[in-house]
Amino acid sequence: MASSSGDDEFVVLVCSDPNNQIETDISNEEIVISTTDFSTWDYPSTLSFSTFKIQAHRNRLIEESSYFRGLLSGSFSESCLDYISIQWQLETFLNVVRCIFGFRLDITSKNFIPLFQAALYFGVEMLLMQLKSWLSEASLSKDPGLFQIQLEDLIDIWDFGLELDNGFVQEICASYLARNFMWAMSNKIFKDMPYELLLLCVKHPHLTIDSEKHLSDALLIWLHSNTEQLERSSKTECEFFDILKQIRISLLPLWFAAGKRSSISFSELANESVDSIFKLMKVTPKGSMNVLGDGDLSHLRIRLTKYSKKVDLSGCPQITPMILLLSFLPNNHNSYLALRKTIKESASNFEQADGTKCQITQSLLPTLSFEAVLEVDISGCLKLPLEDAIDYFSNSFPFLRRVKAAYLLNFKMTTLYRLIQKCSLVSEVDITVDVNPLISSQLSVISSSSAVVSMAPNRAYFVGDKFSMTSLYHLGPSPSNITKLTLEGRSDVCDSHIQDISKFCASLCYLNLKGCISVTDVCMANLIRRCTKLQSLLVCHTSFGMNSILALCNASPSFSNSPSAQFGKRPLDSLASNLQLLHMGGCKCADEASLLELLSQNQMLKSLCLRDTNLADSALCSFSGSLLEVLDVSNTMISGAALHHVVCTNPGLKCLNARGCKNLFQPENTKKEAKISSSYSCEELFIELGKTCRLEEIALGWGLSYFSLQALKPAILSLRAMTVCLGGTLPEDSLRLLPTTCPLLESLVLYFQVISDCMIINILTSLRQLRTLALCYCFGDISNSSFNLSMPNLRILKLERVTPWMTNNDLVLLTRNCANLVELSLLGSKLNSDAQCIISHGWPGLISLHLEDCGEVTENGVSSLFNCIALENLLLRHNGSGIQRNFILEAASKMPMLRQVSLDVCDAKEGDFDLPDDADRYSLRIVKIARCKSTRCNVGSHFADTTRKPLHRETLVLVWNSTNVVRTVVKERL
Repeated sequence: MASSSGDDEFVVLVCSDPNNQIETDISNEEIVISTTDFSTWDYPSTLSFSTFKIQAHRNRLIEESSYFRGLLSGSFSESCLDYISIQWQLETFLNVVRCIFGFRLDITSKNFIPLFQAALYFGVEMLLMQLKSWLSEASLSKDPGLFQIQLEDLIDIWDFGLELDNGFVQEICASYLARNFMWAMSNKIFKDMPYELLLLCVKHPHLTIDSEKHLSDALLIWLHSNTEQLERSSKTECEFFDILKQIRISLLPLWFAAGKRSSISFSELANESVDSIFKLMKVTPKGSMNVLGDGDLSHLRIRLTKYSKKVDLSGCPQITPMILLLSFLPNNHNSYLALRKTIKESASNFEQADGTKCQITQSLLPTLSFEAVLEVDISGCLKLPLEDAIDYFSNSFPFLRRVKAAYLLNFKMTTLYRLIQKCSLVSEVDITVDVNPLISSQLSVISSSSAVVSMAPNRAYFVGDKFSMTSLYHLGPSPSNITKLTLEGRSDVCDSHIQDISKFCASLCYLNLKGCISVTDVCMANLIRRCTKLQSLLVCHTSFGMNSILALCNASPSFSNSPSAQFGKRPLDSLASNLQLLHMGGCKCADEASLLELLSQNQMLKSLCLRDTNLADSALCSFSGSLLEVLDVSNTMISGAALHHVVCTNPGLKCLNARGCKNLFQPENTKKEAKISSSYSCEELFIELGKTCRLEEIALGWGLSYFSLQALKPAILSLRAMTVCLGGTLPEDSLRLLPTTCPLLESLVLYFQVISDCMIINILTSLRQLRTLALCYCFGDISNSSFNLSMPNLRILKLERVTPWMTNNDLVLLTRNCANLVELSLLGSKLNSDAQCIISHGWPGLISLHLEDCGEVTENGVSSLFNCIALENLLLRHNGSGIQRNFILEAASKMPMLRQVSLDVCDAKEGDFDLPDDADRYSLRIVKIARCKSTRCNVGSHFADTTRKPLHRETLVLVWNSTNVVRTVVKERL
């Protein structure tokens, strides 16, 4: 039909979808709508029609669309018609028309591509601008819920941009992926990322990652998942693996680089990384000039962008102030020149010939500020002076909230005060160290002495060890923002420190004092009364006792010298009634009466640990809470009836540890508690667990049997970790059914169980996600066929007194099938000295190694084991008397992350070992040297003859902290 002339004349756009598959009663109907009524459209119902007839202003179409401009104002036959037929996806075309007539569209990552295609086809510049604007805003958004582009959509958009050769779309996609790389690498479809997009992202200046380890892991996962693509591609394999060269290998954690030396695709870079790490560790501040050189220093820069939220440097002993400063400077030549000049000027102020006292002043350099950084982890950064680090963090991370500096003995309490002063917004601090092994009250101490650790003098700009809370209050605001403080293992923390903490950390919600053996019960009680917001309290293996419990149970701040006089009063506003987490394992100072009072007020508890305490049925039955998720009552005298009572009232229980409870399934005591039914049977506990709970972790011994496991079935379908201990008797049939009963199991620990090849093979074949396997003192005959299958996910393996047949050949088989182990414990085998080489080559990334009664492993000394450079825990006992006298010193220097060493004088080649002093112990925290009654005995050649096995006499234990070293001799074998 011919059109009439006029400015307001309409044209009817008849739009249908050639691919429309709607099968409804109205699928053949059409709807007539007008662009003048857009605001009144019922959009969802409109889309249900198969054909649209849209009345639209002709001139508006001509003005906003090059397609309609050519069609309606050119020489085409349609230019004189009032009806124009359009074949397009209906919703997309409807949005195109809405955009033409001035409506803002709801653009998402799902409709971006079809809208972009339509905008290009119909030549709607306004829509193209909206789409580009949306993509830019979505890629820049810091809110993960706002404009979030899902990874699968991002890949589709990238492919679309690549097809169009649209550089804008490709750059936006790469930039978005770079900024959100940590999110993307955790996505299951990360492996489907196009190589070109991944490469552009990794090279992007906005690449934001927590650490180089995360980037390495992501790239290796991608490469291993795209083996077939590599084979089909026209690119050579080397071209694909070139992407690994983007990793800054000098900044990888030592344990990670060491472990990857056995990786086929990463071994060359891993070796380069290890060499670089050790070179950087040897560099003094004076030698920094040589490291900086005159070239590009990007490979030494920690990746920091304005989007960085977390900086993870844990496990990097090579990090120095120079590397930190370099990372805080603008990435340009002038900044490098300024840093070199500053170091050169500082070199003239050396206090020692080796230059260890060089002070590099940050204020003289044009450092940047990274306001998004909220969290820093410098655990194990041995070369990083903490005072320097705190100064740098305060300037470059002004909104820092969380600091973790674990396993650094030089982190003193004065250092903590400085951190709080300089970084006033910090709310969480973790300065954990290994817990002193001499915490058990059952140890028989023969002798004990301590000596002050000789510390290097502080630099002039640092206030030193006399830096007190008084000076802190003068230098900065007295109250701090600390709400979570972890001091685990800090035996150097004493009452005066806790008193200071109670003053400047009044807002504490979480406090971990586990292993703080120098803090008294009275001092902890005073802290509890001051910190009234406490919700989580971890005081395992401390003096926590009746005074602290009284402080928790009483609302009144007044303190009584007679705790028992206050028990029985139960105020509604006591601290105990608000606790959500209470761990007091090993606290023998709390008697039964105080525990009863405490548990009767713990209504809100979600996690409770009473391991190795004086817990009795009366106290456990007084527990008034119903929200428990974690319960540890191991090694206590409770009965099954009392535990049954708690299980009945806490259906949300997820983790239960009741190992070592010898009374758990014994006949009840003659004295009954009112809450315990006299008709209770031991099966009721498992029946109740099966009916009520959905467990994720369980550890049981006495009373566990085939029948109890059957009753537990409904509760353990989602079980992740299982430990069966002494007293538990699971027949082979039960163990064989574990993969069916607990299909999600990741950790399996068996003590004193009957095992067989068939059972182990079934478990390892079916539980492919198993990460921890421990077979300790088990019975039955197993052979190397049990481990003759690939277990790539296994990380921890303990074989103690179950493989007396194991030889070097069996060990080689184990390295091939369990290639990714990080912890290995072997007790009782027939290895020889070549086993050292097998272990160090097969598992170069081990962090824990225990070898005891393993033949003649150390008969010719220790050499190849030094290649396990990432070891943190090493035990070598009764493996042959060839260990050199200076072994501890050599191990500490060649294994810089080594924190614990356990040896036996029987293995000493010269009958004794040299002990390290403060200057050459590196990370060493604990040294344990056992001595047998026969000081010279070679058990390696007489392994099978148990009558010749030496008898233990005593153990020397050395424990270092930030202030002193304690030397203790105990009768027990530790």
